[in-house]
Amino acid sequence: MSRIGKKPIAIPKGVKIKIEDGAVEVSGPKGTLSTRLPAGVKFRVDGEQLIAERESNDFAAVHGLARALVNNAVTGVTDGFTRQLDIVGVGYKAEVQKKRVMFNLGYSHQIEFPIPNGIDVKIERVNKPIQQYQTTLTITGIDRQQVGQVAAHMRGLRRPDPYKGKGVRYADEKLKLKPGKTGK
Repeated sequence: MSRIGKKPIAIPKGVKIKIEDGAVEVSGPKGTLSTRLPAGVKFRVDGEQLIAERESNDFAAVHGLARALVNNAVTGVTDGFTRQLDIVGVGYKAEVQKKRVMFNLGYSHQIEFPIPNGIDVKIERVNKPIQQYQTTLTITGIDRQQVGQVAAHMRGLRRPDPYKGKGVRYADEKLKLKPGKTGK
């Protein structure tokens, strides 16, 4: 029994839902997203709510998944999604140039990261209580999966060092630093 699949999705004002065969298209103030549905799950509009229904109990495993994907699309076209990354390290920095981000992360060369369509990247320098703190990257977009994937790729350019904590990390990530050779 899917508890998440049974919850109705509230449709905010200004959001239009178009239910097609095997997909749900959601249009809102920030853009349009189309979500493919797994087999065996259908959606229907009931007043100001969107309800997910499965054909039989054989499709219980994907009932909650389908509802969550469509709910993320509704949230994305109304509010959008944001992920923040911190760049920590002396000399580590990033800057936006046209549709790409140029990273200096301690390598012998700059890393050029192209920004995909539908994603916005802002860079700001703010003092936080992190040692050697330099820069914060804010990644925004309407597609939750795409925002998370871009953030993961940027973090993968220079993962946080387990000894000094230098590198690219999520803003809410907690690092447990290793003591090193001295063992203090």
